[in-house]
Amino acid sequence: MDDFILRALAAGLILTLMTGPLGCFMVWRRLSYFGDTLAHGALLGIALSLLVGLATQLSVFLVAAGIAATLTELERRRQLSSDALLGLMSHSTLALGVVAIALMGPNQINLESLLFGDLLLVNAGDLMLMGGTAIAVLGVLLVLWRPLIAATLNNELAAAEGLHPRASQFCLTLMIAAVIAVSIKLVGALLITAMLIIPAAVARGLSKSPEQMALFATAIGMLSVLVGISGSWFADTPTGPSVVLGALLLFLASQVYQAILQRRESQ
Repeated sequence: MDDFILRALAAGLILTLMTGPLGCFMVWRRLSYFGDTLAHGALLGIALSLLVGLATQLSVFLVAAGIAATLTELERRRQLSSDALLGLMSHSTLALGVVAIALMGPNQINLESLLFGDLLLVNAGDLMLMGGTAIAVLGVLLVLWRPLIAATLNNELAAAEGLHPRASQFCLTLMIAAVIAVSIKLVGALLITAMLIIPAAVARGLSKSPEQMALFATAIGMLSVLVGISGSWFADTPTGPSVVLGALLLFLASQVYQAILQRRESQ
């Protein structure tokens, strides 16, 4: 098997180690649109990296973290509803990023690769960065797992128990920003939220505890990567979208499975 295929597989599997548990929190907290907002802001981060010469991943992370902090502050003021704020920020940052990249010249960067990614372009340096990010994200998740679960169940109760739900929530947004920063090259700004949400949505119907759901979501994400890259190789289709379609097929299969179980139980 060619080296670039092996690197693509490794990158996809490392990515799912992060998207599995983080996606569960996004499903539990209904943060799907929030993930889209950060992902769309990644284009603005790439434009900034070209303008000032920062590393792409660092620039994307800084912009995503800035968007998360801005949303947190605007939500605290309660002048607009959360969905209105997310819609405003999501489409504004996407439009601003596309325009900024276009103004820099058509030869500066491939916009299509930013939107849809290309797993097959991953190199050894990308793998090292992703591996280090995965270790950091999983380490923080282990430390903050109880506060995050408590805040997800009852924010006021978590605060009363001294678990600092606001701080843990902000750490969660920073971890999501970090995942988006290192994965923009893999699946693109338009597809990364799907990799966070779809495996977690599949796992939700199959799990009996938060820990089990996180493990199932990770396993389902890994299977999606294997199915997507295999389909891309044999059918000569774009790799990032193929991985997302692999996740979608697993979601549809899980729905059929649950429908069969419910019918059997009702008989």
